[in-house]
Amino acid sequence: MNSPDTTPQLLNRLRMRQVSLLLAIEQQGTLRGASEALGMTQPGATKMLHDLEDAMGYALFDRVGRGLQMTASGQCVLSYFRGMRGTLEALSRELQELKQGSAGKLLIGSIMAASPGHLTHALIGIKKQFPLLSIEISVGTSDHLVKLLQEGTLDLVIGRTTGLPIRDYEFRPIADEALAVIVSQTHPLTKKTSVPFEALLPYPWILQPTGSPMRDVMEREFGLHHTPLPKGLIETASILTTTNLIAKTHMIAVIPDSVASRYARHKLLSILPYAIQNSLSAYGSIARRDRPLSLAASKFLELLHSGETST
Repeated sequence: MNSPDTTPQLLNRLRMRQVSLLLAIEQQGTLRGASEALGMTQPGATKMLHDLEDAMGYALFDRVGRGLQMTASGQCVLSYFRGMRGTLEALSRELQELKQGSAGKLLIGSIMAASPGHLTHALIGIKKQFPLLSIEISVGTSDHLVKLLQEGTLDLVIGRTTGLPIRDYEFRPIADEALAVIVSQTHPLTKKTSVPFEALLPYPWILQPTGSPMRDVMEREFGLHHTPLPKGLIETASILTTTNLIAKTHMIAVIPDSVASRYARHKLLSILPYAIQNSLSAYGSIARRDRPLSLAASKFLELLHSGETST
């Protein structure tokens, strides 16, 4: 195959129909299914796939028997095509909202640590400036939110750049995040003035899902003590589920200290006197470099980093 084209040459050779074909192959699972979904003949789809591979300069699929198996290059191209689809969906959405006289819609992803302070202040500020702006907030772990940002489902994320090709994104740090070990107010360990690691082990645990930054910290914490993770874990990123379980059991969980402190002040849980030896990296705002931010998104980021709540 030819060597990879430069960006101008690639833009000239790449067609949106080819982008649609690759996305349809992912969705349908087969070239035949993709061609039917797009109203094409299978030979036509095969030729288009060959043209796409020639334009990219790499084989996107290995031919295995009568089927196709995506190569590493294919996976890479597919991830960018998902982002292109998300960008076009965002463009279409914004144009439709402008046509209808709306102030638009802002799609934000945020880790729970940012919610009590920075996120809340920025939301109050942006609504003062754009009262008709619709805002949708997705709360989750950084790894999940960053994936949605890559695919174009979110306009921006407040989180960490875990495993992110940072050259393609703009990251601006906001704050460090301390963690707290929490239990119910009636938990036996609340009577202790100091809690060693070994005292935590007899109890069931709630941790965030595998791959999340907070889970990585706790896996390292257990590793430092040469102890495997507890059996029978409950894994959830939901702070509501975690606190509900904590309130009614002797389970132990780890959540951001900013969130735990608020619950503790209202006597909804207790923070144990145990210091986690590992720490999380700073979280901040994450935006894609290849997608222009709307006026509302730009103003939201300004408020988020300045802490202002008024115009």
